[in-house]
Amino acid sequence: MTRRWTSVARAAGLLRADGTPGATIFAEMSALAASTGAINLGQGFPDVDGPASVAAAAQRAIADGANQYPPGPGILELREAIAEHQAARYGLVVDPGTQVLVTAGATEAIAASVLALAGPDDEVLTLEPFYDAYAAVVAMAGATHTTAPLRATPDGFRVDLAALEQAFTDRTRIVLLNTPHNPTGAVLTHDELVAVARLAQRHDALVVTDEVYEHLTLDGPHGRPPHVPIASLPGMAKRTLTISSAGKTFSFTGWKIGWVAGPEHLVAAVRTVKQFLTYVSGAPFQPAVAFALRDPGVAQWVDDLAASLARRRDLLCEGLVAAGLDVVRPDGTYFVLADARPLGHEDGAELCRALPALAGVVGVPVRAFTTAGSSADEALASWVRFTFVKREDVLERAVEGLARLGR
Repeated sequence: MTRRWTSVARAAGLLRADGTPGATIFAEMSALAASTGAINLGQGFPDVDGPASVAAAAQRAIADGANQYPPGPGILELREAIAEHQAARYGLVVDPGTQVLVTAGATEAIAASVLALAGPDDEVLTLEPFYDAYAAVVAMAGATHTTAPLRATPDGFRVDLAALEQAFTDRTRIVLLNTPHNPTGAVLTHDELVAVARLAQRHDALVVTDEVYEHLTLDGPHGRPPHVPIASLPGMAKRTLTISSAGKTFSFTGWKIGWVAGPEHLVAAVRTVKQFLTYVSGAPFQPAVAFALRDPGVAQWVDDLAASLARRRDLLCEGLVAAGLDVVRPDGTYFVLADARPLGHEDGAELCRALPALAGVVGVPVRAFTTAGSSADEALASWVRFTFVKREDVLERAVEGLARLGR
């Protein structure tokens, strides 16, 4: 095992404490759910497919022969649909010929962006907790991963602005930003985004922004919070790569159709790396996603999905609170975080391994999304992430099981 592989694997959580290979906590929890029959609220994928019209478009594409390699940047029809979407939704104007690249999901877009734009002398700054793939790809690039914490507040998880400013240095090459945020469900406010933009400009940093949940902000006491792409803020379009995907928006997570849009020279750099990763992917799914981005009926379906997710979020949150956990109500995504400390559980991972027997449910410890020893890691040691992107009847059964925790 080489030293480089060891550092990447450790960052990805693929090594045990003794340095031997082991499964990620996600694989471990999914296997635990399968072996015990527990309800898997750990892994965030829908248990109902997306719109039938979009699936039919993919079937037509297969029948029409879209089964060989598509063009390297993605089919023009999809790139044009992405550009139209960015302009119509956010006023962001990108050239589909040179400023949009189709990828194998958002994860590849993130990996190719970091590998293209950061190296051993650079720092890549993320919020913490962070989507687990971020740490791994930063390690692959040989860069240094730095973080600024999100703090649990009565208004949801919020950016610690003082810590954010302190985390920036003159070596900060990329701010890898995620909003709506996995795992906390935070939707960054305009003021928080302005703070990130100001610091990125001051330190001449690029922003790579992961917006896969852009359409899945959820209604709350003050209405449905808007998703604001940081590229839409003054001076930010020229230094921002915006990443999104079809998987979360349209509930076809297995299709793995993502994209990155931004300045031509940055997209060209990402494409240079991407062509040596998957090269191309998803030929028959690309025209189907182009259809989905343009179809008014599908747009209504997505709005209905967000409304349904808000109801399912409330169902799960109320069940977690009734079971005795402290909950921070999310404003978006598929996920809610709950603190088990009020029930006497100090270790979220230990609780997750016991949850199938205690409640017939599986979750994921939030420490899977933190750096060992950081302030966020310590603050979130007893927290667990649960997903609510499951059918209501499944969530109702999960809530019944969770109720046993408080007895």
